Amino acid sequence: MGKSRLAPLKPVTIPRMELSAAVLSTRLDRIIRDEIELPIQEAVYWTDSTCVLRYIENDARRYQTFVANRVSAIREQSSPCQWKYVDTKLNPADDASRGMTAEAITEANRWINGPDFLWQDKETWPKSPIMTPEEPQEPCELPETKTSFSTLAQPVNQRVDEILQRFSSWLQLKRCIAWMLRFKNRLRNAVAKRRSGQRLSFSELGEKIPPLDVLEVEKAENAIIKYVQSCTFQDEMLMLRGDVRAVKKSSCIVKLDPILVNGILRVGGRLHHSLISSEARHPAILPKHHYISNLIAQHYHRISGHSGLEHTLSLIRQRYWIIQARVSLRRIISSCFSCRRRQASVGEQKMSSLPEDRVNPSAPPFSHVGVDCFGPIEVKRGRSMAKRYGVLFTCMSIRAIHIEVAYSLDTDAFINALRRFIARRGEPLQIRSDNGGNFVKGEKELRQAVGDWNQDKIHNFLLAKNVKWIFNPPAGSHHGGVWERCIRTVRKVAGALLKEQPLDDEGLLTLMCEVESIINGRPITKVSDDPKDLEALTPNHLLLLRAGPTLPPGAFTKEDNYSRRRWRQVQYLADVFWRRWIREYLPTLQERRKWNRTNRNFAVNDVVLVVDESLPRSCWPLARILEVYQSRKDGLVRSVKVKMKSSTLVRPIDKIVLLEAA
Repeated sequence: MGKSRLAPLKPVTIPRMELSAAVLSTRLDRIIRDEIELPIQEAVYWTDSTCVLRYIENDARRYQTFVANRVSAIREQSSPCQWKYVDTKLNPADDASRGMTAEAITEANRWINGPDFLWQDKETWPKSPIMTPEEPQEPCELPETKTSFSTLAQPVNQRVDEILQRFSSWLQLKRCIAWMLRFKNRLRNAVAKRRSGQRLSFSELGEKIPPLDVLEVEKAENAIIKYVQSCTFQDEMLMLRGDVRAVKKSSCIVKLDPILVNGILRVGGRLHHSLISSEARHPAILPKHHYISNLIAQHYHRISGHSGLEHTLSLIRQRYWIIQARVSLRRIISSCFSCRRRQASVGEQKMSSLPEDRVNPSAPPFSHVGVDCFGPIEVKRGRSMAKRYGVLFTCMSIRAIHIEVAYSLDTDAFINALRRFIARRGEPLQIRSDNGGNFVKGEKELRQAVGDWNQDKIHNFLLAKNVKWIFNPPAGSHHGGVWERCIRTVRKVAGALLKEQPLDDEGLLTLMCEVESIINGRPITKVSDDPKDLEALTPNHLLLLRAGPTLPPGAFTKEDNYSRRRWRQVQYLADVFWRRWIREYLPTLQERRKWNRTNRNFAVNDVVLVVDESLPRSCWPLARILEVYQSRKDGLVRSVKVKMKSSTLVRPIDKIVLLEAA
C-alpha cells in the first residue's frame, strides 16, 4: 500500500518535507502492524534523503522545534539501524510525488511490485553514501523535544457556556449531550480494551448505531444541571457536602432548605409527606437569568401552547425551581415571537395637537372642510329602484355640515356635488379627506367607485379654485374623526326620518335638507339646566343667526329692514357666536380622551404586522418599515411606509403591530 500527502501552502524546505515523509512512513508501519494479523519480524525504512538519515543518526546536536519533534517521533517508532538509503532513480515513492502516466506505470510495474533489488539478497541492496550503524551499540539519548505551552485566555467554564449558548432548544441540547456522553463511553471502552490487549473488530466498528433511549437523555439532563449548579452554587454545594450540611443565611436559596441528592442541588422544602412525585417534592434548583434556565422556561412555554405566566410556571415547578422564575418568565413571554404576533397591541402615539383650522375662528364657516361619502340609499324611480349617495361636507371649526346628493359616484358626479357646495357655501381654503380605498368606510361598491375616481381631474378643478386638498394616511380613518362622527349622526337621523316606503328623488333631497338642518341645530357646548343661562351654542347660531330654522319671537318694525341696521345686526350676532365659541366650545377640545402618553417612535427596519381586518390575526402579513413620517410640530411618528412581500404601503401606526424593534 502507499500513502502520500500534499505539500503545505506555507513554504517549507525540502529537507523538512523529507523529514515529514519519514514520520508518515513510521505511522504507516504502525497502522499495518495493528490491522493485519500476521507477525512482522523486521521493518526496513528506505529514503533517498541523506539529510533525513543524518537527522535520525545525530545524538549530540540540538535541533529546532520542528525538526526535534519529528526526529523524536521517528525514533520512538524505529531505530537508526532500520533506515536505509535508496537512490532517487530506484525509489518508487517518487512515482507518487512526481507523477506518471498510466502507460509508464504499466510498463515500469515497480509501483505495484516494488523495486527489483528488494527481490534479491541483502548483499545486493543499495549502499548508503554515509556510514549507518548496523545495530545500536548502546542506548542513545534522544534529541531534546521542546514542549510548547499555551495559556487559555478564557476559563473552561466560559468556553462550555459558549457551546451551550449555541442551542436554542432544550430538547436538542439534551439530545446532543446524550450523544456526546455515549461517544465518551465508547472511547473509554475502546481504550480499556486496547490497554488489556484486546483489539476492536470490524464488526464492532461497523455495527448499526441504536437510537437514544430515555435513560441516556435523563443522564444528559442531570449532567447539564450539575454543570450549571457547580458554576453558580459552588459555596452552597461545598457546605452541604461538609459537616454543617446547611447553607449560609445570606444565600439566595436558604428559604428552600436545599439538599444534595446524587450530586444535584434540590429543594428540601416542607412537602416531604405529600403524595406528589419525588421530582415535584424536590425539584432541581436553577439560578435566575442563566441561559439554561431561560432555555427550560422557553421549552415549557412552547409545550404549554404559549400559555400565560402562571400555567407555564406550574409546569416548570413539576421538575425545576428557578430562582425568581416569575421575573424571567415575564420577560420570556413578552419577547416570544408567537405570543407577540397573537397578543401584541397595535401602535400607539400621543395624540397630536389640533390643527389650526379647528381652533382659529378668523375664517368664515366652511373655509376648512372635511369631505366624505356615505350610502348607497335606494330611491324609487318609476317601477324600478335606483341608488343615490350622499356627499358630506363638515366645517372643521364650528362642526356644521352640508349634504349634497350624488346620483352616482364617478368623478364628474363628485365634482358636480363639489361645485354645488361651493356655489352655496363659498370657496373653501382647504379640503381634507380620507385616502384611496378608505375614503369611505362602508360598502364594497362605494369603496371601489371612489377608488376609480380621476384624482388628477379633481385636483385640477380644485387648483383652479385655489383650494388645497389634504389626504389622510391610507386606512387611517381616525384621522378624519370629525366627519366620521357626523356621518354616524346623519345615518342615525336619516334612519329615524325614513319611513318603510322608499322615497323618490325629490323626497330624498327634502330629507337630506331636513337632516342637515337638524344636525346643524345640535348643541356643540354643554346644555345648562339653569333657565337663566344662555341656550347652548349650535352651528346654526352662525349660519342662520338663530338656533334653528324657526323664526325667533319678537316684534319687528320697518326700521329692521334697513340694510345698514341689518348688516350691523348680523355682524353683531356673528361676533356673539365667535365669542361664545371661544369661551364655551374651544375649552372642551383641550382634554385628550385617549393616547395621552408619548411612546417609542417606530423606526426604519422595524419588523411589524400589518392589520388587515378582513383576515384573522394569525394571517396578518409581515412587513418591514422602509420610511417613517414625523410630525413637523412635535417630531412624533404617526404614519409609516412598510414593505410587504409583494407591495409597499403607507399605514398609520394604529394599523401596524410591532414585533421586533430594529
